[in-house]
Amino acid sequence: MKTLLAAIALVFATSAQAQTWPTRQVTLVVPYPPGGLIDLVARALQPFLQAELGVAVIAENRSGAGGNVGAEVVARSQPDGYTLLVANPSLAISPTLYAKLNYRPVEDFAYVGRYGSVANVLVVNPAVPARTVQELVTYAKKNPGKLNYGSPGYGTSPQLSSELFKSMTGTFIVHIPFSGAGPATAALFAGDTQMMIDNIPPQVGNIKAGRVRALAVTSLQRSSALPEVPTMDEIGLKGYEVASFFGLAARAGTPRETVMRLNAALNNATRNPKLREILESRGSVVVQGTPEDFLNFIKAETAKFAPVIKRAGVVIE
Repeated sequence: MKTLLAAIALVFATSAQAQTWPTRQVTLVVPYPPGGLIDLVARALQPFLQAELGVAVIAENRSGAGGNVGAEVVARSQPDGYTLLVANPSLAISPTLYAKLNYRPVEDFAYVGRYGSVANVLVVNPAVPARTVQELVTYAKKNPGKLNYGSPGYGTSPQLSSELFKSMTGTFIVHIPFSGAGPATAALFAGDTQMMIDNIPPQVGNIKAGRVRALAVTSLQRSSALPEVPTMDEIGLKGYEVASFFGLAARAGTPRETVMRLNAALNNATRNPKLREILESRGSVVVQGTPEDFLNFIKAETAKFAPVIKRAGVVIE
């Protein structure tokens, strides 16, 4: 009898939370430093999600270990919907990249929804004697090991994009990992590295200002933010395609009603023309869908990235 009463109490408590949620601040955990794609899209979403939920929404950077520090923070948070992860490709990459993880990307999260996708762009320091990908490849082959490429860290989409580029072009280019896209870009400006494949949004302004030179994007279609820049596929690397994604995830066990409330708020926010303009002007493609759509997408991306990581020989203990 006591067990039955406890179960009934739990059902009523869950229902009560769903009816009143949210009643306090919601935190978006950004698992990378300021200045990179995931930080930018989180801060773009923040005021619109706040308007939809009717409570304060803040973005908090918890970077480290290729996005895994922030992911673990959310995986160990209370399952109440008040602490959300800005989900990103590390969730699909880390299971193959890391020999051991302190969380399980599929089992430990209640996926809310994906809200965008963005290709990467190959940029070089203006001092590099290459104005096309073909010229860059020729230079790299004549000078093996002389070029360094920066990345936001091991196992990130930019790093895997670069390793795929090296594999398909037969070039030897040295990887210099940083703690995020911001520091990696600063090193590119300074000439400490010569090239980088980065998410398009943070690089649009740098490209237009002439601080870096864009050679190609990693999507199969040209980016609306950089329509003059060819795709890797166009310039001869047939089938080359890598895109980043971003969405929201809560801890597993978060009440279904709360997850669906968040999903509705997210989809409503991305219907707002102002938010869509912000995201699209920076090269993002707006995506909407259900929690199940996002979970299935994570599973598919994990299966896609696994052979790329194994081919690159990148494993972190």
